[in-house]
Amino acid sequence: MDLFEYQARDIFEKHGVPVLGGVVATTPEEAREGAEKLGGGTVVVKAQVKTGGRGKAGGVKLAHSPEETAEKAGEILGMDIKGHTVHRVMVAQGAKIAEEFYFSVLLDRSNRNYLAMCSVEGGMEIEQLAVERPEALARIAVDPAVGIDEAKAAEIVDAAGFADDIKGKVAEVIRGLWTVFKAEDATLVEVNPLVKTEDGEIVALDGKVTLDENAGFRHADHAELEDSAAADPLEAKAKENDLNYVKLDGEVGIIGNGAGLVMSTLDVVAYAGEKHGGVKPANFLDIGGGANAKVMANGLDVILGDEQVKAVFVNVFGGITACDEVANGIVGALDLLGDHATKPLVVRLDGNNVELGRQILAERNHPLVTLADTMDGGADKAAQLANA
Repeated sequence: MDLFEYQARDIFEKHGVPVLGGVVATTPEEAREGAEKLGGGTVVVKAQVKTGGRGKAGGVKLAHSPEETAEKAGEILGMDIKGHTVHRVMVAQGAKIAEEFYFSVLLDRSNRNYLAMCSVEGGMEIEQLAVERPEALARIAVDPAVGIDEAKAAEIVDAAGFADDIKGKVAEVIRGLWTVFKAEDATLVEVNPLVKTEDGEIVALDGKVTLDENAGFRHADHAELEDSAAADPLEAKAKENDLNYVKLDGEVGIIGNGAGLVMSTLDVVAYAGEKHGGVKPANFLDIGGGANAKVMANGLDVILGDEQVKAVFVNVFGGITACDEVANGIVGALDLLGDHATKPLVVRLDGNNVELGRQILAERNHPLVTLADTMDGGADKAAQLANA
């Protein structure tokens, strides 16, 4: 789960990372009141969207009075920035910046550890810096069992080339950001820019935080950080039913058990779709290795609720998940939906209790259900039906 900047700022403050005052506003009047709360002086009005490039798009503006703050907020609210509509702004305290730096710590999946990245050249697109001047970006591996302790923080600031007079302060802030990363179960904590003010203080001026939703059971408060208004209703429904679902933009709904099998099914359907009008997968939905009839029915209910879906391919290899449970889930879901079920289903079952599963579907003989013997054959039939 990606956080808005104002949410990252609040989490930084919670863990003792130096930040400037900030107020969230959804209307120009709220922005004006926020500027007054911050002292009525110079503030920065920032669009709150989960994408980069806000400044270039005109989503970050300086204001020198509460009245001007309201004016700037009015200009930003409602903007479209890379497909994201601005519904709120953060009115942030102004800062007298002497220098800008960059720091992040993230999950490094390829090396199975964490990675800290740091540079004395902050404020610009870090991807651009990494390509054009990779030597300016220090990359330091972080052992998950140790984290960023005093020694590791010193190693990071040395590698990045910070001046001796601020190394200690920067290292202290870096350790605070590591605390955020660890305590909140994050997969990314990024500050760009991390700044040195004219009075010599080190402040996190802009933050990005991505939280690991798999650790949500340890953080009841993280539910309050979700942007429910922007959530896809189908993804929200799937989440309520503990389904691993990702909506895509194709026409063939896909249900499988096990992430590997579902990913393979996506590829096979995409390949088959090339022969049938270019249809593509409409989603990723993994019902899990031990799914029962209810889980199967819930998954089918989510996919059939997608207006883009023209046909569904259920591809299950029975292991812990028995094929008769899957078949009962399909029959139960279709009976429950009744006349609302209008989209054809292609079902390929194999493995544990496959004969019983196929027998249940054959005896039900639902006009929307077609049985397939192989994954390739099922994918081709689903793509054909979606294109019909």
